[in-house]
This record gives sequence, structure tokens and C-alpha cells, in this order.
Amino acid sequence: MSKLWQQLLLVPTVVRLTSKAPRDPHTAWDRYWTGVRATGSDGDVLWDSDSAAEHAQYARVLLDAFDPALPVIDVGCGNGTHTRWLAGLFPQVLGIDVSPGAVARAAHEARNIPNADFLAVDATGEGAGAQLLDRLGPANVFVRGVFHVLDPAHQAALAANLRTLVAGQGQVFLAETNFPGSSLDYLTALGASHHHVPRQLERALQHLPRPGRFGGKERQRAFPASEWELRSEGPINIEVVPMKPEGLPQQVPGYFALLKGV
Repeated sequence: MSKLWQQLLLVPTVVRLTSKAPRDPHTAWDRYWTGVRATGSDGDVLWDSDSAAEHAQYARVLLDAFDPALPVIDVGCGNGTHTRWLAGLFPQVLGIDVSPGAVARAAHEARNIPNADFLAVDATGEGAGAQLLDRLGPANVFVRGVFHVLDPAHQAALAANLRTLVAGQGQVFLAETNFPGSSLDYLTALGASHHHVPRQLERALQHLPRPGRFGGKERQRAFPASEWELRSEGPINIEVVPMKPEGLPQQVPGYFALLKGV
């Protein structure tokens, strides 16, 4: 059976699953996180691999670029996997997420980490950057896997809030999936077929906004050169939880950028 035919057979399943996703993104994310039963590399969350190899890619850049005197904000923290990791590198870390359910779970999972805190806030909302600046002062920002699930208007709104937040002193590090093929290529690469959709992928399709890609082209649009200095960029590997029968780690092509507001 050809690859194209296999993907065509997958279409009805994808349509059925995505038709159930709430239209409102806030509702979608909170419903998703409220329904999560288990996190970690064998849990329900597609992107929650907690991969040491992926973190190693980031650590080299972050430790060189981020001023440790500034707090670090983990935008779109989810259950706080990356917030907890960042708390091992920097003295003060705040994880934020649009979902109160995610923040409650993150606070519970980080209950023994004194330098990690959490806050429910929509980082794309008007005034969110100023609110966080008032709370913490200028900060460094870590974003892993947020921009690729936002439409261009919300990408621009998030970038504008981050510019307010870094206040000319902090920097923004972002890491996003940047899969080069079609959405069906992406799903089949993750292990989906017309016979079977992995449970983590099925949950994401049922509950969440449709993801896109975020690479250099999208970054230039969201972070214009008139407002941001690009310090570095390049390809990275985003690791997701194992979903294929062999149970091996699965990597998705990604993109990183380090930026400073001007």
C-alpha cells in the first residue's frame, strides 16, 4: 500500500477526532490538562518526554545567554516539566500557563522545589507582559512548543508581551516544532495509521488547537528585526513520548532562536 493511500485512509479518523476539539483555546487547554491522568515519558501528554538529550541542547545556550540575576519565566509550562529542569539551573523560575488545571498540576509536581513557582496567565493577553514585569521585574524567558500552536495574530501578541517583559535586559529562548512535511506526514511520523492512533496523539487531536510549524520564516514575522535582535538560531530535535510499538525515543525536527529586545 502506497504512503499516499495510507494517509488518505487516515483522513476520516483525523476529521472525527479533531471535530471534538473545543473552539475556544482557553477551554481546550484547560479541559485537556484537567483530564490528564499521568505525565512523564509513559504518560498521556504527547510532548512530555522530559528528555535529557533535548535539555542538553538548550542548556548550552541558556547558561551562556541568561543572566542568572534575573528570574526565568517558562511560558506555556503545562505540568512544569521544563520549569523543574530550569529550577536546577537558575535561582528563580516561574512557570506560567493559560490553563489553571495545568498550573495546579505543575505546582503539585514541583511541591518539593522551593525556587519554582507557578501562575495561571494568558501570555498572549493584553497587558500580560506588563503584569509579569510588575510582579518580577525584567526576566529571561524560555518558550518550548507554544508559538507553533498559535495563529499569527496571537504569535505577534505573545512576542510583544515578551518584549515588555524582558525590558531590554533579559533574553528570549524559544524552541518549536518545525516539521517539514504536511500535517498527515507529521501524524504518520508520530505513529498514526488508519488502524491505530497512539493514545497521546488521539488526546491531542480530540482536545487541542491544530498545531502548525514555527521556523525562521515564522520567527521573522512574529519577532520583527525593528524590535528584536536575533542572537542565534538553528535546528534542534524536539523529543516526544515514545508512541511506536518498539517504544524508542521519537524526535521531531525543530527550530530554536535566542532573541533580545531592542
